[in-house]
Amino acid sequence: MAQGRTDSPPPVLVELFTSEGCSSCPPADVLLQRLALSNDARPGGAQIIALGQHVDYWDHQGWKDRFSSAALTNRQRVYASRFNIDSIYTPQIVVDGRTELVGSDAAAAKRAIDRAATAPHGRVQIEMDHRADDRAPQVSVFVSVSELPPIGRGDRADIVLAITEDHLSSDVKRGENSGRVLAHAAVVRQLMTIGEATSASAAARAEVALAPDWQRDHLKIVAFVQERRGRTILASAVAPLKTSRP
Repeated sequence: MAQGRTDSPPPVLVELFTSEGCSSCPPADVLLQRLALSNDARPGGAQIIALGQHVDYWDHQGWKDRFSSAALTNRQRVYASRFNIDSIYTPQIVVDGRTELVGSDAAAAKRAIDRAATAPHGRVQIEMDHRADDRAPQVSVFVSVSELPPIGRGDRADIVLAITEDHLSSDVKRGENSGRVLAHAAVVRQLMTIGEATSASAAARAEVALAPDWQRDHLKIVAFVQERRGRTILASAVAPLKTSRP
């Protein structure tokens, strides 16, 4: 079970939009890894929950990113509308749905994270029931939300679930990063809306199918509540995903 907030600062969700086909992205990938690993070195600081989201609009530039997804590109487009940006770009970091910045700008990321940690947040708890077989392993995930701050007037809030995988790398053969081995953290393998938070407390359940090529020991469940129009993250939590499969 994971709880999204105690007496310490609330978790802050850091989303990186990136691509293996983009020569400016590797430094941002490294920054996301550093931010994710910094939790143990930040006593009293906000827990950083990382989401590495690989977009697909670089895939026609000579190298197809095997982690890319049109759905993640669409998610970035929604943010572009929220932040009044003329066009989407990589690398881009979005902090708690509140601030966007160039994905390799460590100083700006730190400022945005510290600022987001002072905003009101709710609590998220993640519970899992495991059942697995060799053909179709699945995990039943239950997410409960409480103490949410008020949702923006006229807006709604979704309960969103992500599966992320750490310790991934690719030997890039073509494109702008040809000849480089790129390492990635918190790669989003699946992202889905599983419910709606219409008041200060809510709950939702989802059945998550795990692909056979995902490394079970490196998977995490991320759950968060996000305003549908305003895009603010109202609460978030992360938990390692364990299955009964050896």
